[in-house]
Amino acid sequence: MSASAALSSPSAAVPPVLAEVVRSGFVEGRHRGSLVLLGADGSVELALGDVAAPVFPRSSNKPMQAAGVLRAGLELDGERLALAAASHSGETFHRDLVQKMLDEYRLTPAQLQCPPDLPLDPEERDTYLAAGGVPERVVMNCSGKHTAMLAVCARRGWPLESYLDPGHPLQQLIHEVVEEAAGEPVAAVGTDGCGAPLMAIGLTGLARAFRSFVLAAPGTAERRVADVMRAHPEYVAGTRRPDTWLMREVPGALSKMGAEAVQAVALPDGRALAFKVEDGATRALGPVLARALALLGVDAPVLGRIGRAPLLGGGREVGEIRAAF
Repeated sequence: MSASAALSSPSAAVPPVLAEVVRSGFVEGRHRGSLVLLGADGSVELALGDVAAPVFPRSSNKPMQAAGVLRAGLELDGERLALAAASHSGETFHRDLVQKMLDEYRLTPAQLQCPPDLPLDPEERDTYLAAGGVPERVVMNCSGKHTAMLAVCARRGWPLESYLDPGHPLQQLIHEVVEEAAGEPVAAVGTDGCGAPLMAIGLTGLARAFRSFVLAAPGTAERRVADVMRAHPEYVAGTRRPDTWLMREVPGALSKMGAEAVQAVALPDGRALAFKVEDGATRALGPVLARALALLGVDAPVLGRIGRAPLLGGGREVGEIRAAF
C-alpha cells in the first residue's frame, strides 16, 4: 500500500473514545482518536488506537523544523528561536518580533509565503480588528517559522522563492531531522495550512521525537530548541494558551499542539505522550491532554485549568467535555 493510501484508508478497528460530550448528565457526543504514552525509558506504557499509523502532526512538527533551521546554519536563540518553533497567537509582541527579525535579515513581509491572516487568539483578534487591523502575513501564526526559514536560505545562498518546495535543500534537511528524531521514515509529505511541507509519522514516532529533544545533549540543535521553547513559552504559543501554561507550570515540560487536534508533550526525564483526536475537534484537546498527563504521573494544579471544558446552556454551565479513558 502506498503512503498516501495508508493515510486515507479506513482502519479495520474503530478508534477508541478519548472524550465525551456530557450535557445535563447525558452523553450527547464522543470524540474518538489514538493516544500513546511513553515511559522514561522510552517503552510504550499505554497505546489507545493505532499509534503506529501515520498522521500529519501539523504544528507539532515545528520543533523539528526549527532544529533543521539551526542545523542549516542560522544562529538563533532566545525568543527568536522560540518564535521559529511557534504557532503564535498574533499578540503585539509576536508581531513586533517577527517584523524585527525580518528587518535584521533584510527581508520583507512580502517574501513570506504563509498566507495573510488575523491573530489566532480570539481576544487578540477582536482587539486587532477594533484597531483597524487587516489580515497580514506577519500576523499569521506560522510567520516566525517562515521568517527563520527565509533567513537561513538567505544566509546559505539557497533560493528564496522556492523555500517551501519539498525538494529545496532546507526542506530536505528538515525531512532528515524529522526521521532521525522520530526513529522512523516519513510516510508521506503533504502541505500544511501555512504552505510548508508537512511530514507524516506515527504517534509513537511523534512522542519519540519530543522525547529525543528533551534528552538531547546540551548544545545540540534539538536541545537548544527544547530549552528555548521551555524558557519562552509565551513566544511558542501566547499568554492565553495551554502550551504556555503547561511549560510555565510543569518544570521541564516541552509541549506543542498542532491543528486538527494533535498534541505532543515530553517531560525532562523522557516520559512523553502524543495523541490525535480523529475528527480534529480542538475542544477535546484540553481534557484529553490533562488526563494523559495525569496517567504519566504529572500532579500539578495546571491540569485542572487545561482540562476544564465546560458546556453552557442558557448562559450557565450545564455540562462538560471530559476524558473517557
